[in-house]
Formats: sequence, C-alpha cells, structure tokens
Amino acid sequence: MTLSKYLIAVAALLLASLAQAERLKDLASIQGVRSNQLIGYGLVVGLNGSGDQTTQTPFTVQTFNNMMAQFGIKVPAGGNVQLKNVAAVSIHADLPAFAKPGQTIDITVSSIGNAKSLRGGSLLMTPLKGIDGNVYAIAQGNLVVGGFDAEGGDGSRITVNVPSAGRIPGGAMVERPVPSGFNQGNSLTLNLNRPDFTTAKNIVDHINELLGPGVAQAVDGGSIRVSAPLDPGQRVDYLSILENLEVEIGQAVAKVIINSRTGTIVIGQNVRVQPAAVTHGSLTVTITEDPIVSQPEALSGGQTAVVPRSKVNADQELKPMFKFGPGTTLDEIVRAVNQVGASPSDLMAILEALKQAGALQADLIVI
Repeated sequence: MTLSKYLIAVAALLLASLAQAERLKDLASIQGVRSNQLIGYGLVVGLNGSGDQTTQTPFTVQTFNNMMAQFGIKVPAGGNVQLKNVAAVSIHADLPAFAKPGQTIDITVSSIGNAKSLRGGSLLMTPLKGIDGNVYAIAQGNLVVGGFDAEGGDGSRITVNVPSAGRIPGGAMVERPVPSGFNQGNSLTLNLNRPDFTTAKNIVDHINELLGPGVAQAVDGGSIRVSAPLDPGQRVDYLSILENLEVEIGQAVAKVIINSRTGTIVIGQNVRVQPAAVTHGSLTVTITEDPIVSQPEALSGGQTAVVPRSKVNADQELKPMFKFGPGTTLDEIVRAVNQVGASPSDLMAILEALKQAGALQADLIVI
C-alpha cells in the first residue's frame, strides 16, 4: 500500500471515530515549530507637534543626527535642534514559523521618550533583529493609533486609550528565514500545552492503534516522540492527519483559584470535601456618641459642661450550620454556600478554613 492510500485509510478511520474529544493540534505543539521575537529602534516622523521634547530626550537628537549623516547632511554641533514632530520608538514583532523572505508581518510601535502622541506619524526604515543579533525583517510604514490626546489653551486635557503606541499591519518585510529542524531526522516530538500523564498515554495509544505499534512513544508526561517520513511533502501530509486526531484528555488536578483583588473564585470540577461542619456569621459592633449637657443647680457655683455618653451595641448574624458529607461534589458545595448567602469574601474565608482543617481535597491557589 502506498503512503497516499495509507493516509486515506487512516483519515477514514478518524472520520469514523465517534469519540468526542480534543484535537491533537489544540493539545500539543511540534517541537522546533514556533515564532521568534524581533525588536528594533527607530524614528517616527510627521507628528503634529506631539513628538519628543529634545531637551529631555537627547537620544532622539543623536539618532536624528546619525540618520542625517547617512545622507551626507551634517548638523552643526551644539545647535539648538527642536524636533517636535519626531519621536524615538521601539518596534517589536513576532516572526512566525516558516516565514519566508518577501512576506510581511505586523509590528507594534511604542514611544520610548516623552512624545505625547504618535497619531499621524510614519515609521522610517528600521531593521528588526533577533536575539542572535541578525536582521530578520525591515520595518517601515504609517502608524495606526487607536488613542488620541487633546489639550486646551487653559491646560485642560483629555486622553482616550493610549496614543503613544500604535501598530502597522504588514509593516515589516521578512529578509531572512529562521532555520527550522522540521525536516531533520526520522521523528518529531509533540509537546503538550498542559503536561499530563493520562493525556500523553491516550495520545500514544490512539496513534499506535491507527498507525501501528511503536509509532508513538511517550518521552515523559509532557512530550511524545512520533516516527515521521523523511520526505518533506509526505511529512506535511502525515502531520495533517495527526493534528486532527481526536484524543480524550486527562482530567485536571483539583484546584480552587482565588483572586483576592477582584473577589473571583473558580472551583475545579474534581474538587471534593471530606466530612466537615461549617458555620459562618459576622459580628457588627456599633459605637455611637450621645453627649449630654450637665447643668449645675442654682447658686451652687458650678459651671455648665458637656458630658460624653457612649453607647455600644453588638449584633451578630444568625447563620445556620451546614454539614458536608464524605465526597461532597462541586454542585453540593455551591448549593450549600448559596443557602447561607455567603459573599465572595465569605466564601474565601470558608474555603481557606476547610483547607486548614484538611477537609478540602484540592490545591488552594491565591493569586
């Protein structure tokens, strides 16, 4: 059987599978196939007086002088150069995997000086370098800025969004490809986005069931090595089949996530509570001052005075105690807490107390 017929047969088996699970392309990535970060430094010109104040950002003037020197123009030393329509900026972008020379990528431009706005500006030709110092793309173009800044003569000012940063769709052209190990060797490694031993085992079992024993091997709980054809074209067809393979994922570790700043609480599916009894209430202490006037008797020689008088009251809410049985599920926890009317902050205190008592069978994570 030729490879093409074999792949068609495998595809038919995949379509015939009735298991509802996640696609392999959503669970894992191919080792070595990734994007790379690029960064550059340049000038944005054409601003409407909203550029850098050169007295506070001398590097803008230095960059401008260096650029003019490349065109044979020498700026007099010590000259009072005012560049209100120029701003020094940083440029960053992600170079996708398999990007080839001549293709374009989107870039983000951000002010690094004190420019008020980059709206209406144009980025001059700027090389974008990788971590190895090589130039991989050249950026240039007109900025698209979502924010704006307006200021009145009396000093009143309004700012919407962030006017000191913008994007240029397709603003950089790729000049150099990034070497990739995709076509090297007779195997590929799949790295799980969320390492899990159960998920790794299910992937290995499913691939070997369809393609034969020994095709896939688990390296650890987060990586799977898969045999692959040597021919690049066949390897692409082969991975097209694998990435659409549906695999049942392992259940996540039981967790309770608490965001103490926003009051958000997320309880995982597998959270369980051991037998425990919980009661929760709040004690409110009220102190009021009700001063009285002390009036002396006639001919006593005393003086009228204000005498302080305090009243202290303590009120405590009556909250019923509810009991968690063994193996209580998430639904039962939520129902019990709602019955006592607990707020998010109350629920945080209850969950922390359950964890301290050893009754909460889950990882309690506070962020």
